[in-house]
Amino acid sequence: MVEPFDNSIAQPSKNSLLPTGEGIIIDIGTGDGLFVFEAARQNPKTFYIGIDANARPLEKISERIHRKPAKGGLPNVLFLQAAVEDLPSELEGIADEVHVHFPWGSLLGALATGKETVLRNLRRICAGDALLEILIGFDPVRDASELKRLEILSLSLEHRFISGSSI
Repeated sequence: MVEPFDNSIAQPSKNSLLPTGEGIIIDIGTGDGLFVFEAARQNPKTFYIGIDANARPLEKISERIHRKPAKGGLPNVLFLQAAVEDLPSELEGIADEVHVHFPWGSLLGALATGKETVLRNLRRICAGDALLEILIGFDPVRDASELKRLEILSLSLEHRFISGSSI
């Protein structure tokens, strides 16, 4: 009897995902993926992973990356559909940088309120010395209804951990 082939990785590692040699950058809430696509095009030795809970905006850009390089394809970029609350275990500890730029909806709500599972998952995908960059932009008048819907009473530079435990 022939044993079934198992191509899974027992322990995720940078070596298992890094075909390029100069680090891995993950963009959470990547939206249409254009930021990741352009960054990957400008930095061909860095591997980029764009992650968003909504796959629909990523459909066209995902087709572009699989073209031949001469026709605009990029071998150093990957797009994933995943919620930040449920990131794949294969990403554990691989990111040299994690970016969350101008989150909206539930991602903004989770970050602004310090939702522990989200913060833990962001930390989980980071390498030991990774950069975690979170940029939040909002207009208190224009975005008042969204902030109310998300139950975000105020945003400030201070963040308080509700649970008191370290992330």
